[in-house]
Amino acid sequence: MVSFDDVASTVVELFRKAETELPDDVVRALKMAYEREDNEVAKNTLKAIIQNVEAARNLRVPMCQDTGLPIIFAEVGRELCLDFNLKEAIIEGVRRATKEVPLRPNAVHPLTRENPGTNVGMHVPIITTEIVDGDGLKLTVMPKGAGSENVSALRMLLPSQVKDVEKFILEVVRNAGGKPCPPIVVGVGIGSTFDGAAKLAKKALLRDITEMNELEMNLLEKINGLGIGPGGLGGRTTALAVLVEVGYCHTASLPVAVNIQCWANRRASAVLR
Repeated sequence: MVSFDDVASTVVELFRKAETELPDDVVRALKMAYEREDNEVAKNTLKAIIQNVEAARNLRVPMCQDTGLPIIFAEVGRELCLDFNLKEAIIEGVRRATKEVPLRPNAVHPLTRENPGTNVGMHVPIITTEIVDGDGLKLTVMPKGAGSENVSALRMLLPSQVKDVEKFILEVVRNAGGKPCPPIVVGVGIGSTFDGAAKLAKKALLRDITEMNELEMNLLEKINGLGIGPGGLGGRTTALAVLVEVGYCHTASLPVAVNIQCWANRRASAVLR
């Protein structure tokens, strides 16, 4: 039986892991970028990033001072029976993680900027719940920093503007420049609704970044051709990956969202049964 404390404790440990251990696929991509980079400044920047990642893992400290806003994806098995409030258990986990990991208290009221110091407030943490087959509870945390989130964008294109989708994605990355701490990971949501496209773009960032289809590889090549490079200092590697999620949309609309992630594409998952 999954308990309230099981969930809360798992959330704490997932944030600890996400903040201190970059996923293997991201580390591999960074090392591959380092090997193929021929720009000395870019190569040194990538080397510093890789050393930062290794130090965070060895010292068990967050790899970035911006420990992000707490985002949690919960996949609930239809056969799982919970006798407690799942949302409250996740919130308790975030509250504890803020103190124990620790996480920087980033969550503030948007207008007054009041900070409760717990990363818990109105609609925070951001929790997305999905009902799936099985009897398990899969929890995935994704701390999202503001530097990359602030340069993300959404546009409501018209159905006649299908050819402008690629143009918009490149425009967002070009305008972002070095602000999101490249090399970046680009999450793209195409279709659904105004808010749905943004959710698709963020969910795309959960995928293995070394597995891309032809569309994604083509976009990655064009983004890297912009020459922004690691740290925005020039070079061959502006992005490590482009990940696209598509959803059906209304016949009269074409929403496109680009959710940019910095090199610290932090995420961690666990399954409870």
